[in-house]
Amino acid sequence: MFSLRSLPARAGRSSICAQCLRLNRTSSRSVSLLCTNATRPATHPQFVLKPHSSFLLPSSRKFATKSTADELIEDIQDQYATARDEFEIATEETEKKTVYAADDRAAARQELDKLKEMFQEALGGSEGEEVQRRIGQRIRELDNAIQGLEKAALEE
Repeated sequence: MFSLRSLPARAGRSSICAQCLRLNRTSSRSVSLLCTNATRPATHPQFVLKPHSSFLLPSSRKFATKSTADELIEDIQDQYATARDEFEIATEETEKKTVYAADDRAAARQELDKLKEMFQEALGGSEGEEVQRRIGQRIRELDNAIQGLEKAALEE
């Protein structure tokens, strides 16, 4: 790295810092006082480093835990992913008009029913509004999509 300071100025600065660090290990003086006046000891109690009591005591901080709404939503999202996968498989099979299309649509409907049951149970609990706000729209969209798929299959 390029510096505009002369070599002796840079060397002098680093030796002061090294001196401060060396003296700080064996002294209870403030680092700022060591840098400005390393030869005169600080006698005023205001300038003496004292360890803060919180550094010596174990931390009493509680770590964040999942709320009951988070746990409910995680379970519902797992079931949503399963129902969504079944819907995608059923959509592919219905578009291809394969023999398995009807069974895949039935499997998608079954997974959606499980999802809706879990969702209704979660709405009845104390965290119902939170669950409704965070995942309700996606469940309605999947329900409408499966209904549309079933309707399209009946029309063909």
